[in-house]
Amino acid sequence: MAKSKNNPVPIIDNIEFIGNPFKQIVVSIPEQCRGIENQKEDLEFSLKFLYSYNGSKATFNSYRREIERLLQWSWNIARLSISELKRHDIEEYIEFCKTPPKHWIGLKNVARFKSNAGHRIANPEWKPFVVSVSKTDHKKGLSAEHSDYELSQAAVKAIFTALSSFYEFLIQEGLTESNPIALIRQKSKFIRKESRPTVRRISTLQWEYVIETAELMAQENPDEHERTLFMMNCFFGMYLRISELAADERSTPMMDDFRKDHDGSWWFHVLGKGNKNRIITVCDEVLNALGRYRGSRGLSRFPVPGEYEPLIIKSKGKGPISSTRHIRRIVQHCFDTAFERMKSHGLQDDAMELKAATVHWLRHTGISEDVKNRPREHVRDDAGHASMATTDRYIDSDLRERHQSGRKKKIKE
Repeated sequence: MAKSKNNPVPIIDNIEFIGNPFKQIVVSIPEQCRGIENQKEDLEFSLKFLYSYNGSKATFNSYRREIERLLQWSWNIARLSISELKRHDIEEYIEFCKTPPKHWIGLKNVARFKSNAGHRIANPEWKPFVVSVSKTDHKKGLSAEHSDYELSQAAVKAIFTALSSFYEFLIQEGLTESNPIALIRQKSKFIRKESRPTVRRISTLQWEYVIETAELMAQENPDEHERTLFMMNCFFGMYLRISELAADERSTPMMDDFRKDHDGSWWFHVLGKGNKNRIITVCDEVLNALGRYRGSRGLSRFPVPGEYEPLIIKSKGKGPISSTRHIRRIVQHCFDTAFERMKSHGLQDDAMELKAATVHWLRHTGISEDVKNRPREHVRDDAGHASMATTDRYIDSDLRERHQSGRKKKIKE
């Protein structure tokens, strides 16, 4: 199948700009994509499917990425309507995603559209696929290259998940009669089974340096870093995801989300992944961290019912932090400072490992530590895992500790 020589042009804008497709379609098909039968119908039902996820920006963005790529390939490469695609077409599409042409691959994430004099203009720098370097390589001054592109196993699974849901929707809407994703019997050609995915976490020593660093930063600059210290406690002590501390269109974390029950036990109420509400055990140390943080903001030690004060506020301006990128920068600054302290104390190897850490590793680390001491089902519920199998991934001990315990074992006396 010939590959298009034209640079792909973005089709689907952000949720706030596409309107309600069940009432009116407010986007058009790029000129270079035109000429395919049933294109308008393809776009209409793609938008309707995506709009059903308007309550979760993360899910909308994830599914939009997969639907947009499919539209780009179907219209520009296969020259077919998505309703005409069969099982073998989807298999060809996945192979295409593994090795897309160079002009389909970007070297950085950019916005799909830009605003210009009240109009939304397609960004010529946007590409359907993006390759990027790791955080460690970026700090070394290394830049992304087209040859570095690789479709990860997680990305392949995301394709199957999103497109299978999409085609089930199209079946319900009467646009097609079958789900070509479900008809792919040998998914093992594309998805390798892993015995146990690696859980990315930091070591006990690294965590001790990180939390101690946050405490020192809070002492030196309380106006800025009492917030940092509280956030680090939340990520580790309550296994929070970064999206669960940032305000978005679904919810804004509030002080009132910390609530005491009739037994005097404290719980944190959160709207988590998949728009699921859950309550999380608040341990004594997190409760103390909350009291300290509130004191730095001139509030009483603990929240009272109906206290609608944003939990994580901006250091400049008013209101809650709504950017997950902003929160990542705060955590990264703490990691970077801990890294320098570890180096100055002669812990070069441990410091270099911390270089690769991300905010999500704190969630993994907190869970990994707790499954050593708490009932698995309690950890599962606090973490918001859908099944015990997910929690069981964290039972493996830290690799360094595991190796140290086995290094001196005897084979013969």
